[in-house]
Amino acid sequence: MIEERIRQVFADAVAEGQLHAVRVHARAEVADANEVGAEPGIREVAVGADESVVIASIFKVLLVLEFARQVVAGQLDPRERVRVTAADRLGGWGTAGCLDDVELSLRDLAHFSMSVSDSSAADLLLARVGLDTVQLLAQELGLDRTRIVGGPRDLLESMLAEVGARDEREFAVRYPALPNDRKRRLAVLDPRHTTASTPREITLLLRLIWSDAAGPPEACALVRDLMGRQVFRHRLVSGFPDDVTVAAKTGSLPGLHMEAGVARYPDGECYAIAVFARTHDLAASRPTVDAAIGKAAGIAVGFLRGGGR
Repeated sequence: MIEERIRQVFADAVAEGQLHAVRVHARAEVADANEVGAEPGIREVAVGADESVVIASIFKVLLVLEFARQVVAGQLDPRERVRVTAADRLGGWGTAGCLDDVELSLRDLAHFSMSVSDSSAADLLLARVGLDTVQLLAQELGLDRTRIVGGPRDLLESMLAEVGARDEREFAVRYPALPNDRKRRLAVLDPRHTTASTPREITLLLRLIWSDAAGPPEACALVRDLMGRQVFRHRLVSGFPDDVTVAAKTGSLPGLHMEAGVARYPDGECYAIAVFARTHDLAASRPTVDAAIGKAAGIAVGFLRGGGR
């Protein structure tokens, strides 16, 4: 069975995985696809697809979608300038790791949020868009099991508080010294206490975006474009041939590796995929787990395209 093959891929990487993969259909076929469980007549690959999972930075897809919808509605000017100061830096890629203050537009905040998963950019964009509107958007789209509890800063502050660290540098010292069972109990790693969803709801979100059913076509197009600019190519992309275009968004936390995206084949067929991996050993090889995400996604879509069981 295809599901057993996928479970074995994760087991070989010393991880547990959840996956959902399904073809992206036309808008009329997707619009009512908001029920939990398999949709009648829809071919899919589901491994723990209805289990609650931490989504980390994958929430930025919803954030940027809400930003794009507000821009199209005339509620936000995408050229509005924002200054990223030392107080805004969360560490990592993009403006989050800059040494000096940076000024850029709201639309560039969206660009960096998606292309390099810039947490500072996402946090500032969320402050402008509104956490409540992102939460309401999830409800509007029928993502009943998707919960957004805050932005990147909220998650970071939760981790610092639990570890007893004053800042990221102190966290980097304290965290490795914790017993593994203590590390696993961090709230940000528990879908019951942090931003979470299910693999099936994440693929539904992607299908709604790709079929222009998640908002005005211009807003959906912007999200698709920005997801196509993601620079990270080590997870989903690694599982597909070079002629397949993958637009995606990664997410990472200690022991958690994930990515959701849409693979477009030369024949025009598109497939939404959401893959989540949790390592048993927190020191497990990251490249091994990342490669497993791509391999599992490739196997799932190959099955959907008629490549056997």
